[in-house]
Amino acid sequence: TAQDGVTAALRLLLLMAYLPLAHYAGTRHSPTLAVLALGDLALLVLIEGLLRRRLAAWLAMAATVLALIALARSRYALTPLLLVPSVFTAMIGWWFARSLGPGREPLIAKVVGALYAQGGIPLTPRHRSYTRQLTLAWALLLALMTLVNLTLALIAVPDGVLAQFGIVAPVTVTNAQWSWIANVANYGVLVGFMLVEFQLRKRVFPVRPYRNALDFARRMAALGPVFWRDFFR
Repeated sequence: TAQDGVTAALRLLLLMAYLPLAHYAGTRHSPTLAVLALGDLALLVLIEGLLRRRLAAWLAMAATVLALIALARSRYALTPLLLVPSVFTAMIGWWFARSLGPGREPLIAKVVGALYAQGGIPLTPRHRSYTRQLTLAWALLLALMTLVNLTLALIAVPDGVLAQFGIVAPVTVTNAQWSWIANVANYGVLVGFMLVEFQLRKRVFPVRPYRNALDFARRMAALGPVFWRDFFR
């Protein structure tokens, strides 16, 4: 529906706004930018309910604003932001791993199945094996990234979790170093993995329902908001 399209567009804009807010909050040690980044995330999660005028969503947003105002006045303003990357990769990694369980369809298989159905191409046993292995690879990569992000959040100074409890870690990173890794390098790793896998896929499966990367992206978008809304369920 049109409402789903608006919601998806707003979520994309909020995500694009979050990345520079989070990065500059870390590199500039700015509590104000940190709170704005966290507020942006809250909007990202609640935007659908807010647009549909759901009372629970508006109450949750009001409570979030009050909590963020209190957080901005404390010395802990940047600490929650340091934990966001590890929470994000853990959640996505868990969804990939969960889809490998008995009676479930691997997440990559869902996407490939939908794309191939668009082109009228049936999936072969080789496709199903490849998509399961690729789903596992994503789960393992995201688990590793979660471990790295959590470690950095623990040892960052002066706003890391250990520093807030007065514990001196044997190895530390600055908030700026954390931000370059968690808010920049993280996404470089994800994009790099996708590009390498895309090239490998062309060798393994020369016959595909898309011509190139641009056509692949167009067909992915054409799957529609309903498909993507249900993707991680």
